[in-house]
Amino acid sequence: MTSNAVQIHYPPFQLNKSRFDQSTFSGRLRHFLDVIDPRTLLTPNSELEKAVKLLEDYKNGNLPSGVTDEQLWKAQKIKQAIIHPDTGEKIFMPFRMSGFVPFGSFIVVGLLLPNPSMKQIIFWQWLNQSHNACVNYANRNATKPTPIKRFILGYTGAVTTAVSIAVGLSTLIKRANRFSTTTRMLIQRFVPFPAVATASTCNVLLMRNSELYEGIEVVDKENKVVGTSKVAAKKALGETALTRMFLPAPIFIIPPIVMSILEKRKFLIRNPKLHLPINAVVCTLAFGFALPVAIALFPQYSKIKRSVPRSLNFFQDSKGLRRPGLKLETSR
Repeated sequence: MTSNAVQIHYPPFQLNKSRFDQSTFSGRLRHFLDVIDPRTLLTPNSELEKAVKLLEDYKNGNLPSGVTDEQLWKAQKIKQAIIHPDTGEKIFMPFRMSGFVPFGSFIVVGLLLPNPSMKQIIFWQWLNQSHNACVNYANRNATKPTPIKRFILGYTGAVTTAVSIAVGLSTLIKRANRFSTTTRMLIQRFVPFPAVATASTCNVLLMRNSELYEGIEVVDKENKVVGTSKVAAKKALGETALTRMFLPAPIFIIPPIVMSILEKRKFLIRNPKLHLPINAVVCTLAFGFALPVAIALFPQYSKIKRSVPRSLNFFQDSKGLRRPGLKLETSR
């Protein structure tokens, strides 16, 4: 009975495939919960080497007898969490997807500090966008290298946008004399959300704007390239932008609301030193919830209607078309 339960949880192994149904939101959510699992950060080199060897044996048809699907799925999870699929090199721990929440949460706490100074606002917005840029670069699609100048353009645009909006809104709030000091401090806590959301969207447009007039490759069900499509590019960029706008919402809206409620409780009034650690826990939980939900909103592969005009340089066949999977870049 135990064996059957394990078999249901671990279906027959497929190399470089997800063990969850990617056509459903719940399947994608379970997949990304697996991808961002912080426990993989603690994987020793010896275990990583065993996982890589096991997958190589499977690929070459030399799999030892007795190896289960569960062992293969776990080995693939470890390898994909640590090794870049294109370069074959280890990704620096803070820039892995599994390290995004553990290493990024303290930045969220910094962004949500109550009544921050202008220097603090600028520093934390800069650090946040710098961390995002490093994560995006470390997990880039290395088979089709993006020019470094495009990364720099996207990074510069994101930092400039984030800092400008955060500083501008903070200045307006401080000058709003019709609000009480308490009200201004409460409103100030929500400033990071529009700053980060706008900066993240700006980063996408600056990094990938060429796709809008060049199009992106479209593949058939056998994953063969059959043409390029501007319609597919527009759809891909739209979905990525929506993801980046949604991701910061729970992270920068839930903690201020929760903390404004907790700050009125007697235990926190009597123990003000607990404010920062409690805020850190709330921010981490919000981040851990928002990340997998945001990146699971849309499938990695999207289907495009076959009725798209050929004038868009989109080639059709009888099998249906879809855009190729693009490496999803996340941002807070």
